Amino acid sequence: MDKIFSEIYNDALIRIFPRLSKELTYHNADHARDVLDQAIRIAHEEGISNKEDLLLLKIAALYHDTGFIKSYSGHEEVSCDLAREELPVFGINDRQLDHICKLIMVTKMPRYPENKLEEIICDADLDYLGRTDFFKISNLLFLELKHRGLVHNEYNWNKKQVHFLKVHQYFTPANRAARQQLKLKHLSMIEQMLQSSSS
Repeated sequence: MDKIFSEIYNDALIRIFPRLSKELTYHNADHARDVLDQAIRIAHEEGISNKEDLLLLKIAALYHDTGFIKSYSGHEEVSCDLAREELPVFGINDRQLDHICKLIMVTKMPRYPENKLEEIICDADLDYLGRTDFFKISNLLFLELKHRGLVHNEYNWNKKQVHFLKVHQYFTPANRAARQQLKLKHLSMIEQMLQSSSS
């Protein structure tokens, strides 16, 4: 199964990710690799050992934002369509594709994971909220959203971030332990920035 994933990963890097717009400063190959790495880490910490489960989780993490190739809105559905088009050649069957698509779709907001693998991919997707590279990564998202006219300035963006950080939750015990404390610190820092800029 490691060989299958290696082939899928290399194919995605060569044929799929280069088709993403350069204007996607956040939703790009770097983000996909980060989500993949974090999904593997969290799965290990949560004791996931079934090889097929791990394979499907890794594929879903890799493919979850590929739909941005064709659409910004509703990209999750497009990601699923792309997975169904591309993955059968690697021996991924319909049952596995259904599972992969369910994992992809649970990353759509708002998130309601129903099992451990779904919790893991949700946490992996937003892992950066509680990491030391939070401000660097959030700035990439700000630039992407600003380019699309979805935010207008840093003040507007920080207000959105405060709201998002307040409603966001990590689902796995592993990520609550690893990321929650720093995430709350980031929330406090942005609230102070907003206070300073409005006074």
